[in-house]
Amino acid sequence: MSLDPEYLEYPKRRLGYDHELFPYSVMEERKPLAWPEGKRVATWMVVSLEWFPITPESTPFKAPGHMQTAYPDYRHYTSREYGTRVGFYRLLDAFEKVGAKVSVAANAAIAQRYPQVIRDIVDAGHEIIAHSTDMNGTIASTLPVEEERKLITESIAVLSDIAGVKPRGWHSIARQQSFATMDLLKEAGIEYCCDWVNDELPYAFNNGLVNIPLNHELSDRQIITVQQQSADSYAQQMLDAFDWLAAETPRFGARMLPMHLTPYIIGLPYRMDAFEQLLVDLKARDGNWFARGCDILDQFRSQM
Repeated sequence: MSLDPEYLEYPKRRLGYDHELFPYSVMEERKPLAWPEGKRVATWMVVSLEWFPITPESTPFKAPGHMQTAYPDYRHYTSREYGTRVGFYRLLDAFEKVGAKVSVAANAAIAQRYPQVIRDIVDAGHEIIAHSTDMNGTIASTLPVEEERKLITESIAVLSDIAGVKPRGWHSIARQQSFATMDLLKEAGIEYCCDWVNDELPYAFNNGLVNIPLNHELSDRQIITVQQQSADSYAQQMLDAFDWLAAETPRFGARMLPMHLTPYIIGLPYRMDAFEQLLVDLKARDGNWFARGCDILDQFRSQM
């Protein structure tokens, strides 16, 4: 019995993608970007400042890094809190030593429970990115649209109130989105997200939102916690990545190195020496630009 010819017909079979969110593109064909003052590589550090409820929710899914053992899981709960109480302030000191400005993806619960932390971030000149309500505030296609809309708007409203400035960026927990997320973010006045990791430079969605890719493979969680590599190895890999990207600039134009940081991981005392030296080495690299997400966004929009 032969197949009906219609079985093989697929209306989305074409060059590129099977969606209309953004056009197909490869880096060899794009207009090159340029960073300010001829800088070659934008080093974009994003710190995840997260509050984990001691009772994890599994609907629509349990967030990475959440509680693991039987309730009450004080071991994991307090280790996460260590990042807010201790590790994050070590990172702030490290950024100040090299004059780096960064983006901080903060849960709204951080602003509600520790408002001084948010004020310290803003006072130091860093950027706040909205990062859901808390680490139970996950998004997936099974989440009703009205619930997702409420989650997004409440997150932005709380952070705006405490920080005194509305976040321009959004970072979903686990980089997870629904089919409605892009339009809901646009509706809420968000200008960029950092959930899609399919590139190394910003690109625009058809609805006007911009994605600034925050590569998961370059995160401290992935390299240090999942791959069980040392802080020294992590630092060397970041420098190797920078050098490779810098070498590409004569051909492709300005490049971007995203570094995703977790205070309760990289902020431990036996890792801070390697991290601080990494920042010193990056600062000394020819053409390095420590940039916030909003700075990269403005440069991208001005040129594209």
